[in-house]
Amino acid sequence: MFDVGFSEIVVIAVVALIVIGPERLPRTARMLGHLFGRLQRYVNEVKADINREMELDELRRLQREVKGAASEIEQSMRSVATDFQSGIKSVEQQLNEPASEAAPGSSSVSEVPASAGAPPPEEAPRQPSLPGLDKV
Repeated sequence: MFDVGFSEIVVIAVVALIVIGPERLPRTARMLGHLFGRLQRYVNEVKADINREMELDELRRLQREVKGAASEIEQSMRSVATDFQSGIKSVEQQLNEPASEAAPGSSSVSEVPASAGAPPPEEAPRQPSLPGLDKV
């Protein structure tokens, strides 16, 4: 803080001894020591408060960055999920198209004679929906 050497301290002590006197010098030195200790504690508390505020600001900035990254990831995951679900739906439709074309009365299906004992199919078999995609 101050650049005070040993010789300067000796000069201050001699002047204080002459001005204050030998009876009151110990009491005055003790009081100055207490005041200096209080000043140091106050300065240390202010430094600690400033450091805490700086760390708090940094944590808030980091929190904003993490929230932004999380929302970007969530948005991209939703986009991927939507694309995936639409792809699954299109595959399901493509799989069901041949089955609906093979419905009864279609000329491409070879007809089984009624004497074979099998009743004519009422509806073409459909590909079952995949679990979890029927809710969309």
